[in-house]
Amino acid sequence: MAGIGVTHERLRNSFAFIFISFIFNHMVEYSSKVLDRTFGALADPTRRRILAQLTKGDGCVTDLARPYAMSLAGVSKHLIVLEKAGLVKRRRDGRVHSLRLEAKPMQEAQARINRYREFWEGNLDQFERYLDKLQEKENKHDNDK
Repeated sequence: MAGIGVTHERLRNSFAFIFISFIFNHMVEYSSKVLDRTFGALADPTRRRILAQLTKGDGCVTDLARPYAMSLAGVSKHLIVLEKAGLVKRRRDGRVHSLRLEAKPMQEAQARINRYREFWEGNLDQFERYLDKLQEKENKHDNDK
């Protein structure tokens, strides 16, 4: 009977591991897709300028399109990319489409950038300490001569 309990426990642990791995992988995949869309949307200078306009407040499509030498349809395509990335939200009032800036995707992108920055700064600090130790050893060796 003890063998059955061990097998049952092992099976339950295996299932838990697989379940947790599935959830974690799904979260990473979801996070990567969202991040890819965010950075893809931010890669274009026109879309970045549109977002900068929206930092001053909500705007309708025609107002957002005014500074650009492109058709309203061209600006609308940029707005669709920003919407799919979750960077703007559209509200319709009859024929007028108003857009509002959404900060969450940019906050998530900034958090990712901060994690990489902390990682690299930590590694560079360690590398600097290592080089300092090498320099001290070299200086000590030169002084011993």
